[in-house]
Amino acid sequence: MPKMGESIMEGTILSWLKKEGDLIDQDESVLEVATDKVDTEVPATHSGVLKTILAKEGDIIEVGKPIAIIEIMLEDMEEAKATDIPNKPSTGNGEELFQDVPEYTSSILGKESSSEPVGLENKRFYSPLVQSIANQENVNSSELAEISGSAKGGRVTKKDILGYISKRKVSQFPSPSDQNDEILEMDRMRKMIAQRMLDSKNISAHVTSFVEADLTNIVFYRNRIKADFQAKEGEKITFTPFFIQAIAKALKDFPMMNISVEGDKIIKKKNINIGVAVALANGNLIVPVIKNADQLTLSALSKKINELAQRARENRLNAEELKGGTYTLSNIGSFGNIMGTPIIVQPQVAILAVGTITKKPAVIESPTGDLIGIRHKMILSHSYDHRVVDGALGGMFVKKVADYLESFDTETII
Repeated sequence: MPKMGESIMEGTILSWLKKEGDLIDQDESVLEVATDKVDTEVPATHSGVLKTILAKEGDIIEVGKPIAIIEIMLEDMEEAKATDIPNKPSTGNGEELFQDVPEYTSSILGKESSSEPVGLENKRFYSPLVQSIANQENVNSSELAEISGSAKGGRVTKKDILGYISKRKVSQFPSPSDQNDEILEMDRMRKMIAQRMLDSKNISAHVTSFVEADLTNIVFYRNRIKADFQAKEGEKITFTPFFIQAIAKALKDFPMMNISVEGDKIIKKKNINIGVAVALANGNLIVPVIKNADQLTLSALSKKINELAQRARENRLNAEELKGGTYTLSNIGSFGNIMGTPIIVQPQVAILAVGTITKKPAVIESPTGDLIGIRHKMILSHSYDHRVVDGALGGMFVKKVADYLESFDTETII
């Protein structure tokens, strides 16, 4: 467990990004660790095979305690000896043991495989790493014997066998039918988003209710004050703070929307912490959280939203700013979408997507009769967990948000 700060004495294993038997490169992320300061990825100190995972997800481990064993390549052994293992005991045959985890030495050096190592009958030496790769990729001994080795004496290296496997896969699997197709590997964040979205759909019984709101008063108000606001504050005011303010008011009116679910228990949240989905330049999403949103003025909400969004796009958010959300807003209108069916951020029970604000002809009631006028309309899409939020509550809540937006006081001083 690495030390991640002067005051950090322990870390919690969040997730293993690799499993036992996986090949890993030096500096490649192997696991995620959480401390009371930040969540971070831990890279491998050497290339090799992840032989043994010693700590489970959720375990709290002291700094300096072993959490995994990596079997490294023989050609890397000299570097490992020189840099990482002071005062190393010897086996007596030229090899040295890892002093800090002696009980696992056999797993690191010279551990016998349960099956006969590939290539043994050819009297050609293969390192444990090459043997492990061959076994994992089903490279038999005759194939292994045909691989040209680039190391001293013709020895096969990791690079040699991986190059062979790469060429073999190309021959085994045909290319895409369209030669212009491009195959892209998901990055870590996209993999994490994909898994969390699947988990949420599997956990929550998603239902979505839709309400159309008249935002004409807010549109005119914002148009009137936005130039002065930018001159005074040095930044723009978007529609998002108006949405957050209306949601916070509605959550106070309907506290059973400000809950989370843990097993068969409902946790009623005291604080109103609203997450705001932010699109990143690489196409991924991140959801920073505005804490105690109900206690902030419209101006303070605007400043906080702008600050979090900017730092999110610059990858400068800390772990604390991504935690503790009790409700989430997704502004899909910024992409020209009129409505959607957003997926709930677990363990919350609801999320609101706001669509684009569009001019529409509408019936306007007046003391002298109805008339047709142009109004600025927006659709609110409210997805909620039908396990704990019934249709009546989910529908009344989103209607209340719309009511707050429509009744916005245009004399508000900002």
